Amino acid sequence: MKVSAAEAVVMEALWRASPLAAEDVSAQVAEGQGWTEATVKTLINRLLKKGAISAEKDGRRYLYRPVLTREAYVGAESQGLLDRLFDGRLAPLVSHFSQNRKLTPQDIEELKRLIEELDR
Repeated sequence: MKVSAAEAVVMEALWRASPLAAEDVSAQVAEGQGWTEATVKTLINRLLKKGAISAEKDGRRYLYRPVLTREAYVGAESQGLLDRLFDGRLAPLVSHFSQNRKLTPQDIEELKRLIEELDR
């Protein structure tokens, strides 16, 4: 399932707390993005059509909750990034960040720990 960057902003609000009404989602994301409530409702409708979120009637309004998990989204986006930029390989990605001095000492320690865990 492909989720656009704008739709991901709405998803993040729903992953933080749900279920939420459209006006609650709008209150969380619209101002920071420069969006109107109508824009947020459009994004919600796109996500509904994709099956990324579900809706349940609550009186005169609908409450929305994520169907797509954040973990599944991050996994798909991460793999897409690796596929597009690094031929599906992780080592060139890490190499890119190390060559551009984007890895902190904490990042390096964490990578070492992860590699040790994988070796076991």
